[in-house]
Amino acid sequence: MMKHTLLRTLKEVHWLECFVAMEDNRKPRTDLVEEDPFARTVRPASHSGVRDDGNWRSQSGPRVVQVQFSPFTRGFTQSYRPAPTLHTGSFWHFSQTELKDLGISLVAFSLGLAFVFNGGVLRGMLSLGPELFVLIPLFFFLGMVAFGPAFIIHELAHKFVAKYYGCWAEFRADPPMLRTGVLIAFFTGFLLMAPGAVMVAGNVNRRQNGMIALAGPASNLILWLAGLPFFILFGLDLTVVYLWMVANSILGAFNMLPFGPLDGRKIKNWSEPVFWTFIAIFASLVYLTMFTEGRKVLLGA
Repeated sequence: MMKHTLLRTLKEVHWLECFVAMEDNRKPRTDLVEEDPFARTVRPASHSGVRDDGNWRSQSGPRVVQVQFSPFTRGFTQSYRPAPTLHTGSFWHFSQTELKDLGISLVAFSLGLAFVFNGGVLRGMLSLGPELFVLIPLFFFLGMVAFGPAFIIHELAHKFVAKYYGCWAEFRADPPMLRTGVLIAFFTGFLLMAPGAVMVAGNVNRRQNGMIALAGPASNLILWLAGLPFFILFGLDLTVVYLWMVANSILGAFNMLPFGPLDGRKIKNWSEPVFWTFIAIFASLVYLTMFTEGRKVLLGA
């Protein structure tokens, strides 16, 4: 009985050895359903290379750690994009792709605003008739002058603070969302647009990540304050100044919301006091700009 059992065990072991040998002879790729996206990732051993001195330094195996999403309603959807080509230029470097994407986003954003200001083209045709085709270029210009800086400087603030901390950062447009946003504004008179995102690659700690996020709303606060003397002087008589104030108050307030990929979430994760301070600031700016009683306070009426 024991002899029979031993022979059976030896046969099973022999069969198992043959199976293992056959498996070893197979090509490694036959074991993969798809390539491991992290197989070639080079992860830094620590954050020892992160400094706050602002000096440019090379990254060994840079990796994308965050994406700062563009303002207003953007950032709740994210489409796949291929890895960017990292440059080794100066602090003020802008690639041709980045400049093109900034221009496309600004034009599409301003065109969407022109449709919104007229209640959409279909409604505008019914109420304004041929006059609409004069007003659309006018409001396109107003959108570019008043809302354009709020959007562009918000994005560049993210970019340059990220580069200050030694990261690579460039703006990339989101063409599908730009087309969708323009069409929605054309037919409905509502702006639902995701112009693009500032892509950031490098190693940052929580405080630095919060500072990169805070740079966008902080830039809108500075722009709002820059327009305040002109608003006090001219009031609602100078439309472009009023729209400047509206753009920066709304944009800053929206991006301070602590949801999804918005700036507020990163700021809150870094510092609760800073987050609530800027929430209070932008709530005040919206009240002072958008509400009649608030404007009376500013204008001393």
